[in-house]
Amino acid sequence: MTSRFNFRRTRLALAVAVVFAVSGCAHNIDTSKPNVEIPATWAEAAPAGIELQRDWWRGFDSNELSALIDQSLTGSPDLIIAAERVIQAEITARSAGASLFPLLTVSAGTDTGQVKPGPTGSGWARSESTGVALSVNYEVDVWGRVAATTRSADASLNASRYDLETVRLTLTTGVANAYFQTLALRMQLQVAQDNLAIAEKLFSIVEARYRYGAASALDVSRQRSTVLAQRATILPLQVQERQTVSALAILLGRQPQALQVAAQSLDTLVIPEVSAGLPSTLITRRPDVASVEAQLLAGSANVAAARAALLPTISLTGSAGNASAALLTLGNPAYSIGIAASIVQTLFDGNSLRLRVETSESTRRQLAESYRRTVYTALKEVDDALGNATRNREQEQAQIEIRKEAQRALSLSELRYREGADDLNSLLDAQRTLFTAEDKLTQLKLLRLTGTTDVFKALGGGWSKAQTEQQ
Repeated sequence: MTSRFNFRRTRLALAVAVVFAVSGCAHNIDTSKPNVEIPATWAEAAPAGIELQRDWWRGFDSNELSALIDQSLTGSPDLIIAAERVIQAEITARSAGASLFPLLTVSAGTDTGQVKPGPTGSGWARSESTGVALSVNYEVDVWGRVAATTRSADASLNASRYDLETVRLTLTTGVANAYFQTLALRMQLQVAQDNLAIAEKLFSIVEARYRYGAASALDVSRQRSTVLAQRATILPLQVQERQTVSALAILLGRQPQALQVAAQSLDTLVIPEVSAGLPSTLITRRPDVASVEAQLLAGSANVAAARAALLPTISLTGSAGNASAALLTLGNPAYSIGIAASIVQTLFDGNSLRLRVETSESTRRQLAESYRRTVYTALKEVDDALGNATRNREQEQAQIEIRKEAQRALSLSELRYREGADDLNSLLDAQRTLFTAEDKLTQLKLLRLTGTTDVFKALGGGWSKAQTEQQ
């Protein structure tokens, strides 16, 4: 009897060993990425500037801007929401990894009742029992389904981390652009007020000439219209400035009515130039590209898991316990121990499992194209940002010269009008030219600043894929 038991135990042990050996033969996961052609150089001339830093905004040399961005990194609701998504993904990954370990359960119970003996017996007999049992259940991952599910969860976790960095980059560039927009509106307000003062001064000159009969009532009316039109431009700018500050407060996670921005001029800011590097490095420097790549890896793992689900499920179960024919006591217990192996194969499910494989394969093909599109989009955004930054700088320099000439033209026109050498039309044209030149220069200053942040954002903002994966 003992030799027969030993033989069965040896045969079971060999079967278990074979199952564990086969469990390493999981499905190979296709982790290849689509073939994406990367150019050797940028189409636009890339500046030989400073190396891209993670805290790139400090290059503008504005303590207020740095303080605002620091506030946003701790108080922005969008960033906190993205961080919570990372926590949820971490929990999901740990939950998926738990499937690689055995399930251990313990149970205890007691029972009392009345049992009626057989036909020859009489009356009822009292029945009592108490038992404790320990059981272990383990799914042998022969086909790699559990391992593939775990890899998918890990890849999704990495994708959520990259998404967090994308939100961080979007947030910091958004705060910088809102800050620049606020300062630009204040400069436009100042220009509008200065232009109003010029228009009012010229109006007084026209009135004086009218009193002395050197100008007509039409001249007075036309210059008064210029004053009123210039005055009308101030209120909308004030409203825009207030609303821009409120939008900036939302990015910081603060009450819109409480935020105060101290700076008044764009001229105090330094405009940094950053080295764009090589196009091939963009794939590791943009978190959105890394996120799609991680999603592609998760999709590949989901394909492997779906394919493995078509194959039989093999489980091992072990149990041990003792029982006593007494209530709430284990006196004189009877011990038991057992081990079993089971295999389950789905025979008919309405083709549900195979459809799941087809769905996961289609999803992976979709993610592969999303990866290719994201890389090409990133390459375009960098080239566009580099080109815009260069042209904005050139346009600003040209506009500075245009403004100087417009100021000179207005001064000469005013002098000639005083002397009666020119009519009011020349003076009005000179005013409009100067007002337009001043406003456009402010807009170009803003474009140059926001264009610089576009370069930082397009290049990944100093983010490193390796740093995130080490977290």
